[in-house]
Amino acid sequence: MAIDTPYRAIFCDLLTDQTLDILPLRDVSFDDYIGKAGSLSGTIPIPDKAIAERVKKVREGRTAVYLERGGDLWWGGIVWTTTLQSSGRGVLTLGIQAATFDSYAGRRRIRTDITYNTPTQQLEIARRLWAELDLQTYPGDPDADHPKRLGITFGDEEPRKPEVKRTVSWRKGDETVYLDALNQIADMQDGFEHQILVYRDPISGQRIRQLRLGEPKIVNGSTDLLFDRPGVILSYSFPYDATRGATTAVARGASANANAAEESRPLYGKEQYRSELLADGWPLIDLSSDHNEITDELALEALASAELDQVMGAVVIPAITIHLGGIVPPALIGRMARIRIHDEWFSQGLDARYRIIGVKVTPPERGRPDTAELYLEES
Repeated sequence: MAIDTPYRAIFCDLLTDQTLDILPLRDVSFDDYIGKAGSLSGTIPIPDKAIAERVKKVREGRTAVYLERGGDLWWGGIVWTTTLQSSGRGVLTLGIQAATFDSYAGRRRIRTDITYNTPTQQLEIARRLWAELDLQTYPGDPDADHPKRLGITFGDEEPRKPEVKRTVSWRKGDETVYLDALNQIADMQDGFEHQILVYRDPISGQRIRQLRLGEPKIVNGSTDLLFDRPGVILSYSFPYDATRGATTAVARGASANANAAEESRPLYGKEQYRSELLADGWPLIDLSSDHNEITDELALEALASAELDQVMGAVVIPAITIHLGGIVPPALIGRMARIRIHDEWFSQGLDARYRIIGVKVTPPERGRPDTAELYLEES
């Protein structure tokens, strides 16, 4: 990473969050999204033996890394892979690949029976799942009385009114990934969004890893961010993709046949339609999805309807690339943005509100400006 970069990389022990070192990082790019793990890649130069000994503290699967800009944490996650490389001239580097703390839920599997027979508020189920997967204990653990955690904290999001409650269960032996379990309820009709947010406590300065939930959506900030072209917007794209869209959907569940001697057929709910699109001239375009652990037809129909809401007709995820400056805050995910564009296509001028659902940042290096690509969703 160039000497004049506004970012610094802080490497910490994953479980204790104790700082191991602050190391230079080159060729960096990082991103973050709602509902899925973001990523970071970069290269640590190793010019001498002293630096090599410091870099050896970075251990895949056991090290957290944060990117700090202007005293604010812009990204945080887990180093999952490293690549030690020597060039033909003997130049040593360590490449790192990291993912946001959300990715940890994708590395843990449910190995106990979890059952909610009594309807339970869905945000509470999400918090309990994270609390369980965060617990670092095992049979024969000598520190079982004082187990370690990743330290994921919970926000104080209020459930919508009336509350959305679920009856769900996962069985020991199915090896269900915790992230899949979270998404199973999050993706249902009237579901929620989730993300792990990192920030510094304004009083103690402590680094915080917090599960943020939004029912139905994560919305951050009280005022709109304003981006103009000509202006701070460097480029934009509006990709419309009908191959990812649909006008009908069916969700399939677990096998409906209890007799192992007979052909196994999945349970499925009623086909869901978007009649308003069909009446407007769209053809029938089918979508299907599999949910092998769901045994309730109504739940499958709710899933199909929710999935269809996300891909009605053609799918479009607009994106803009902007200069990063002092007016751009670190917590961009979930912020509302007002986009104003005036050019040959938008000859009358575009003036629309979008929600930021993803961010990809490219720090400055070798004359390259500090930029961010913002992925947008119509509000």
